[in-house]
Amino acid sequence: MSKGLFGDMFDFNKDGEMGFIERAAELAFLNELLTEEEKEEKLSELEDEGLDPDELSMMDEDERREALEDAGLDPDDYDFD
Repeated sequence: MSKGLFGDMFDFNKDGEMGFIERAAELAFLNELLTEEEKEEKLSELEDEGLDPDELSMMDEDERREALEDAGLDPDDYDFD
């Protein structure tokens, strides 16, 4: 019996084997989890520095870059598009 990273959660046809599509779905799910964790870490970093992510998203690019640099953060680490 071939189990994936999450056991048989993605064994959609319940045949005990992980096919190509089932493995792809499992990896896509894992990637989404990791992406969400990264986003939460970045938001936490902003808030720790006293910055409001919503306010930053409304600033023009130059203002946002300056605010992030003033807070000691690398503006290139954040995506507001």
